[in-house]
Amino acid sequence: MNIIIACDSFKGSLSSRSVAAAIAAGLLRAEAALHLTQIPIADGGEGTVDAYLAAAGGERRTRTVRDPLGEPVEADYAILPDGTAVIEMAQASGLPLLAGRTPDPMGASTYGTGQLIRAALDDGCRSLLIGIGGSATTDGGAGMLQALGARFLNGRGEPLAPGGAALAELREIDLTTFDPRLAQCRVRVASDVTNPLCGPNGAASVYAPQKGAVPRPVQALARALAHYADGAERTVGRAIRDLPGAGAAGGLGAGLMAFCGAVSGSGIDVMLDAVRFELLLTGADLVITGEGRIDGQSAEGKVPVGVARRAKAYRKDLPVFALVGSIGPGARAVYDLGIDSIQSITPGILTLEQSMEQAADLVADAAERLMRVILASKRSPSVGRMAEPFVGMEKIS
Repeated sequence: MNIIIACDSFKGSLSSRSVAAAIAAGLLRAEAALHLTQIPIADGGEGTVDAYLAAAGGERRTRTVRDPLGEPVEADYAILPDGTAVIEMAQASGLPLLAGRTPDPMGASTYGTGQLIRAALDDGCRSLLIGIGGSATTDGGAGMLQALGARFLNGRGEPLAPGGAALAELREIDLTTFDPRLAQCRVRVASDVTNPLCGPNGAASVYAPQKGAVPRPVQALARALAHYADGAERTVGRAIRDLPGAGAAGGLGAGLMAFCGAVSGSGIDVMLDAVRFELLLTGADLVITGEGRIDGQSAEGKVPVGVARRAKAYRKDLPVFALVGSIGPGARAVYDLGIDSIQSITPGILTLEQSMEQAADLVADAAERLMRVILASKRSPSVGRMAEPFVGMEKIS
């Protein structure tokens, strides 16, 4: 039996490579004669650099940059064999970097992400793939642009303070010292959201609360981003506030598209294209995917749904199963998008801390249970017909 394992990381506990390895270990406990293909996957958020290095090879680079609160942090990026730089904004401007500290949704900055981009330019890269999931920021990408030489000035001609709240004072965007090498670059954005910059579905309204903002700061950030959009549109001469993906990463998507000529795409689709996923599906009997939590938001383009859509487009009857850390509200929506069954790795009552500490063992055990059910359905076709999620399993050879 040929099985493709293509999973996202379980954030805070296992990398995508570790998840795939644990699934493989559990499957082989149930049946040693399996042919397994492990594909670490990321959709632009945490683990993107590691996933691309595992899938395509290349070289890891490390730089000291500013974290969202301006403190020094070591951040990695990758240079792939074809010269493309893969930059993971979460490494420099991500919410996990604030663990144990008080978030600052009003003042958090993407400056460190701009420093990573500049480092890649210094390395000679002119093709940039920037994953923008998992941010701690709502600054419209202003910090990133400042690190690349743009000047954001108030009415007195003074540079703005870091963070999204300061954009309310914006009067001029000066690009005279903006890094000219970006004009020679192909810039792609990998994102798992399509929200616009402004409005009720915009960066501040939807995502700022996840970064520590309460209602009044959310409203202030929304007004500041709308004001920033006015200034950015005057500067570049085109509309950006309603572009799909402009609101990703607190508006970093807007900054990249407006000032760096970036093209935004689904992070999971960009990744699957890079690993030539359809070729890997040749001869596959089963696909196993997963992520730390599956819920209604997963239907909007997270890794499991992206993998399932590609698998079903390749072959409609190719079974796709998701192993996940937890199942949240709205998860049933993914059944209409190509996932045949969701299996939680948690066998009983465990705290979040226990689940994270035991994640590798829990994933392996869940994979073993899944494979034993699949093997039972193969031995008895009637079992496969009775269990709705396993319809079609008798076609596995």
